[in-house]
Amino acid sequence: MQLEGPVLLYGGGREGKSTRRFLASTAPDLEVFVTSDKDDAEITDTQVLPIADLPQAITDKKFKLIVRSAGVSIYKPTLIAAREAGISVTTNINLWSRFQRGDAKVIAVTGTKGKSTSAKLLHTMLVAAGFDAGLGGNIGLPPLDLNAHDWQVLELSSYQCSDLELQPDYCAVVSLYPEHLDWHEGEDNYFRDKLNLLVRDKPVTYALSAQAAAHPKLKKLNLKQNRQLPLLPFTLSVRMAEAAKRSALIGAHNLANAGVMARIALDAGATEDAIVEGIARFEPLPHRLQEVRHGGKAFVNDSISTNPEATKAAMAAYPHGKVALIVGGFDRGQNYDDLIARLPAAPLTHLWLLPDTGHRIADALNIEALPYPATRVSSLDELFEQVIKSPETFDALILSPGAPSYNQFNNFEERGHRFLELAQKHFG
Repeated sequence: MQLEGPVLLYGGGREGKSTRRFLASTAPDLEVFVTSDKDDAEITDTQVLPIADLPQAITDKKFKLIVRSAGVSIYKPTLIAAREAGISVTTNINLWSRFQRGDAKVIAVTGTKGKSTSAKLLHTMLVAAGFDAGLGGNIGLPPLDLNAHDWQVLELSSYQCSDLELQPDYCAVVSLYPEHLDWHEGEDNYFRDKLNLLVRDKPVTYALSAQAAAHPKLKKLNLKQNRQLPLLPFTLSVRMAEAAKRSALIGAHNLANAGVMARIALDAGATEDAIVEGIARFEPLPHRLQEVRHGGKAFVNDSISTNPEATKAAMAAYPHGKVALIVGGFDRGQNYDDLIARLPAAPLTHLWLLPDTGHRIADALNIEALPYPATRVSSLDELFEQVIKSPETFDALILSPGAPSYNQFNNFEERGHRFLELAQKHFG
């Protein structure tokens, strides 16, 4: 790919700004425009193209290259029209792969849930083993902002995998459930786009979680040219489980994903001691079973939980004690039948139900017949006003909404921060 202009940055957020810095240093004379579906189409040294003018600009072939941010769907009619008109459409990570990767070994980690924690855990294992390793992608730094390292651990979303040109050395898939169906325009597209990571031009070494390996969509892939890593030695699995008991790695699902990461680390040259040390050193990411304590109580911020599978994993991570659970968020039509079926037998002391999906779950449940109280509330603020009146009912309060945040917050981070602010305000 040659960097020919004019260039359009589609998306004015973190990736758009990162791409602009790259273009300024690599091809400073290029004419660069920016557009956005949101109100953030302002980047230094770019010309703003109103989103309403994009279709005509595509028709006029005003650009040679469009760099879409990850949140911009490849299925947008304007991008489809651009490709049909011969305009190249690429991404931050594809530019990094072509222009900045160099000789770095790349480990790509994806999954519907658990990919961020898994990528960070793998990076911690490699660093413990003495590797010169970086961490970026969907987590932390956009690829074009990464410093040079011998090894790069990249967490990749389904958005990034959908048109990925990168050829990793290792790939991992830690979970597979339907997600982001609006972006992908359907379940079949979602799985195809996510699993595109494993369908590379050259052979790739890969590791899968048991759940992903058994998924029918994955079983249909022809992966004969690839090399699947073997399971871990039993003794190492035992050592990892013991280390996890004394670490900040919470939940059986995270320990299982640690096993997937350890298979890659071991094959890459890390020692078993370094892998165990990586678990011991692990520091959890914000909004992912992030436990904060106030007044002897645990407030668990799992705001990244945007589907029911994540909520079920959060419940399983806290099987004992007096546990209260908060569910509910933006309704994008996800299926909650299995979660609803599990709730009556869940070891909870209280279930708090937020709009909109929490209220939908309440409608499907016979909440009066539950063996614990279940309360509809309108917001986190109202919830905490009620919780503070009966603090003896819980030792752990878990925010694991099982839905996106957009009905009340701009993103899951804002939702998680508000949860922790209210915990500090009322219990700190």
